[in-house]
Amino acid sequence: MRQALPLLAVACLLVGCASRPSVTTVDTRSETVALQRLHADGGDGAGQVQPYRLLPSQGYRMPQLYAAQDPVVGARDPRRELPPTVVCLQVVVTAEGKVDRSVALADRPECTAGTAAENAPLLQAAQEAVAHWLFSPAAVCHYAAGVVPDNKGHCDGAQRIEPVPVSLLYAFTFEIVHGQHTVHSQGR
Repeated sequence: MRQALPLLAVACLLVGCASRPSVTTVDTRSETVALQRLHADGGDGAGQVQPYRLLPSQGYRMPQLYAAQDPVVGARDPRRELPPTVVCLQVVVTAEGKVDRSVALADRPECTAGTAAENAPLLQAAQEAVAHWLFSPAAVCHYAAGVVPDNKGHCDGAQRIEPVPVSLLYAFTFEIVHGQHTVHSQGR
């Protein structure tokens, strides 16, 4: 019976592949994290980005997305066909883990379609979806002097946890085949 289970699983996968069109998601962004904090400039409050170096007694916890609805284009885009089209967003997340705003990105060749006028419904759908996303906030973990934690990325054993705002990049690939909309996202 144990030997039959793997064969049954392979057979189910083959049947599933034969009955549905194959969808391939291509990662369009390389993920890198550079820790920077916004510091108020004392003038108009706009702040400026300055590099922030963690002290030996500090760690950094990445934000974790825990509630995310997918973009829904619906009837606002009447096209019946659309090849895979990438829309990229910079998402600003508050220290409380809520999305403050999102901005369309076109700084990479694979993201420029998101700023084309005919793709405005796609951009709007992506921005509406991310506006409702919720995160466990990013944080700087402060440890006691001389304490070196096993994993500085979880804040386990930290004396103080300081939630911080962050800016994250996401790419959404929209496709319409025979009037059916699909969306794939990278970065979450």
